Amino acid sequence: MPELTRRRALTATAAIAVAAGAATLVAPAASADDHHHGGSPESFDEVYKGRRIQGRPAGMGGHHHEHGGGYSVFVDGVELHVMQNADGTWISVVSHYDPVPTPRAAARAAVDELQGAKLLPFPAN
Repeated sequence: MPELTRRRALTATAAIAVAAGAATLVAPAASADDHHHGGSPESFDEVYKGRRIQGRPAGMGGHHHEHGGGYSVFVDGVELHVMQNADGTWISVVSHYDPVPTPRAAARAAVDELQGAKLLPFPAN
């Protein structure tokens, strides 16, 4: 099996981003329950395409609080690193170049891109 190089990893990431972009075009619009007026989005806990996705306000402090807008997202119990952009959109470590309107949409996009693969924990540093 060929060794994983930076070039191969970037090529795979680009291919995944293109596939996610196509999936976004046919994805339903965010529902009203995805938004919480006056701050952090509301919590969610659902099964999406056979994967359990969850989101909730994060505890105080830590790396994820700074970049994730105080919000944590999990896929099958593994934390999905998310970040809120200045324009209010959200990205994840799995779909970094495909901003979505909510953390729930970021979790769904990650499930789509993982295509059944397990989400591996993201090192904090």
